[in-house]
Amino acid sequence: QVQLVESGGGLVQPGGSLRLSCATSRSTLETSSIGWFRQAPGKGREGVACIARVSGRTASADSVKGRFFVWRDNIANTVYLQMNNLKPEDTAVYYCAADHGAAGCTIEDDQSYDYWGQGTQVTVSF
Repeated sequence: QVQLVESGGGLVQPGGSLRLSCATSRSTLETSSIGWFRQAPGKGREGVACIARVSGRTASADSVKGRFFVWRDNIANTVYLQMNNLKPEDTAVYYCAADHGAAGCTIEDDQSYDYWGQGTQVTVSF
């Protein structure tokens, strides 16, 4: 059974940083590309960043380019999302998801992701 557990969310002031973690299993990282998505109140789910299973290449949304970075630690079996220079519009529940069997990754199509974590709240406010 695939498990994805997010952590690291919280309340941060604008301009601050947070690091989200997505803990999973070795087998999941070996067989899946991992994506980060977010959903703000009253809005649809938005792709934020992803990391490809095979190449380790990453992709990120224009809205977070240069501020958010994704990488994986194959020893800790964890994928991280480093979020810098946070803005109020980054406030959302953040989810990590696994696209089983994918070689590359996409942030455009959340339907391609098979397994989802429970989410972690990020609030950017004074």
